[in-house]
Amino acid sequence: MTRRVVIVGGVACGAKTASRLMRVCADAQVTVLEKGDWVSYAGCGLPYYVGGVVSEYRQLAGTALGVMRDAAYFRGVKGVEVLTRHMATRIDRANRILRATDLNTGEERTFPYDALVLATGASPIRPPIPGVDSGRVYTLWTMPDALAMRDAVDSGTVRNAVIVGAGLVGMEMVESLVNRGIRVSVVDALATPLPAVFDGEFGLRLKKCMERHDVEFHGGEKVLEIECEGGTAKSVRTDARTLPSDMVLLSVGVRPNTALAKDAGLELGARGAIAVDERMRTSDPYIYAGGDCAETVNFLTGKRVWQPMGSTANRQGRVIADAIAGLPAMFRGVQGTGILKFFELTAGKTGLTDAEVLEAGLDPVAVTVVGGDIPHFMPGAGSLTMRLSCERKSRRVLGLQLLGNGRGDKRLDAAVNAIASGMTVDDLADADLAYAPPFSTALDMLTHAANALRNKLDGLMPSYSATELAAKFERGETPLLLDVRTAPELDAQGRLPYDSVHIPLGQLRNRAGELPKDREIVTFCKVSIRGWDALCILRHLGFERVAVLEGGVMGWPYSLR
Repeated sequence: MTRRVVIVGGVACGAKTASRLMRVCADAQVTVLEKGDWVSYAGCGLPYYVGGVVSEYRQLAGTALGVMRDAAYFRGVKGVEVLTRHMATRIDRANRILRATDLNTGEERTFPYDALVLATGASPIRPPIPGVDSGRVYTLWTMPDALAMRDAVDSGTVRNAVIVGAGLVGMEMVESLVNRGIRVSVVDALATPLPAVFDGEFGLRLKKCMERHDVEFHGGEKVLEIECEGGTAKSVRTDARTLPSDMVLLSVGVRPNTALAKDAGLELGARGAIAVDERMRTSDPYIYAGGDCAETVNFLTGKRVWQPMGSTANRQGRVIADAIAGLPAMFRGVQGTGILKFFELTAGKTGLTDAEVLEAGLDPVAVTVVGGDIPHFMPGAGSLTMRLSCERKSRRVLGLQLLGNGRGDKRLDAAVNAIASGMTVDDLADADLAYAPPFSTALDMLTHAANALRNKLDGLMPSYSATELAAKFERGETPLLLDVRTAPELDAQGRLPYDSVHIPLGQLRNRAGELPKDREIVTFCKVSIRGWDALCILRHLGFERVAVLEGGVMGWPYSLR
């Protein structure tokens, strides 16, 4: 018997569900309703189209061979009926009928189903401030959004742009606009960029990168008004300043599109997204939901979360299709993975940040390390700053944050698998990672991070993060800072903003008598590898209160002198 499957939404989760279902369920009759004109396009590529990295919009909505993924493509290649400009309006759960409006004709249509899939996505938030509906005030969530922004940029009349919100989309658009010769300012209500992704230290490092590229970041400010002239944005007024702007991008977040589900009486989660089980079924066993409209679980904490990501939507679409086909798939959950290219930097995170670990009620131990992605003697060598965390008692790996101009993506993905498989920091340190000089150091940066964390866990290397050390000084505590770099490094690399004693590492054994044994000493160097050596030397000489500044001067996110 033919199974009638109706899917509402045809971009990420919806298109993936339809494609997978036709591969594994021979008796499925699949119809996709999409309220817009576009289906199955790469929404995460929109910033790169606006910035000109992707030259043609068709590349985002086509296959690698250049075939457009439109209704004709889905009908001919997939055997799926795609109806664009069809707005789903009501679910008759008792009779299993979906009602929709053909937006071209106004005709009301009915679609009986044996299984209904809600992949209705999310919508960008437009804050209720004066001027928000003026010309050249954009959100960037759909293909029409990107086409409009690209037209404005291509016109050559945009000299200044203001981005409201320093989340992933906003930060991706910073680079895209700067590369088009536009001066960019970013305003966010929180103090550092990407506050939902990174702890404050990594946000400060991103802020430094913005300054290097002449991008103004105004954290801790509230936008009060978009001032207009002739119906078009001309400036953005915050509670601290007025910023000139020929274009405004609103990037303050999104909300799940759940009106259809709510009106049908389906259960919603605490974050307002549709509640689903591990097979993506809603509170109605004949209705499934996935993508940006549905909630999921963080499998590290067991808590229900909402993570609107294209990767998540595609993974969930496959699970939905398999569930409908009777295959034994389930969606395990998410662990908060994200990555961003930001000018010369790679910024990424997986698992839990320090703040999220504490919020989850876990007892964390974390360490920050700085080092090279490949040996210093290889052309193109870059650096990475990593913060690796684990649970104290079980030693289970909980999270990794990284930032730098080195190759961070493969380290992030290795950490994803370490966390997902429940590896301990000892397992990670012993992982047989690939090594050859063009690809990594003999002990990879991720291995170094795991070893440093083991040293800290085992009491061999007491240490402070930059935030922890700065907090000590703010509380009036004054540990003695021991700088073991060479003299030429001091001015070349900068100095910490606190008084310190300078003894190069090679002289420390002979000059250790100059240091007090009744005062805490914090050692450091460029990246604190020599700081670790200095700690070991002092301990062997009878010094008991010694710690290392994690990441050294290169890992210091605050101002240097």
